[in-house]
Amino acid sequence: MKLNLGCSDDVRPGWVNVDRCPPADQIVDLEGPWPWPDSSVDEILAQDVIEHLRDKIHTMNELWRVLRPSGHVTIGVPTTDGCGAFQDPTHVSYWNHRSFLYYEKGCPYRERFAKAYGIVAAFHTVSESLVQTLLDGPKLTIVLEAVK
Repeated sequence: MKLNLGCSDDVRPGWVNVDRCPPADQIVDLEGPWPWPDSSVDEILAQDVIEHLRDKIHTMNELWRVLRPSGHVTIGVPTTDGCGAFQDPTHVSYWNHRSFLYYEKGCPYRERFAKAYGIVAAFHTVSESLVQTLLDGPKLTIVLEAVK
């Protein structure tokens, strides 16, 4: 199974397109428990969605929970290095490439704070890129692999 989270009108054939409203294939509130079983998803696309979710730890834990071992998530998010993260009034969490260190298996931040913070997610960064957009500033795309 492949999930396209926060699909809006980017409905992709061969994916389960997920959003809070149509035209998604599946209507899901990603701020609550996710409806997919543990380790049931091969790949997740989360473009321009996680910044709309209040609880970073819940989001990252759920991404990890539903991914199969070695499954990948591709996250696209405006970074705190530009105005795009802050200008949209529906953005409620703020990210940059260092935000993901707390979920990186073996990283000192994760190893020190995960238990106290309730982080169970463990990822390995496959790739990351930063693209400067004209209107919104830099956008980070990061690909993470679930470590289980």
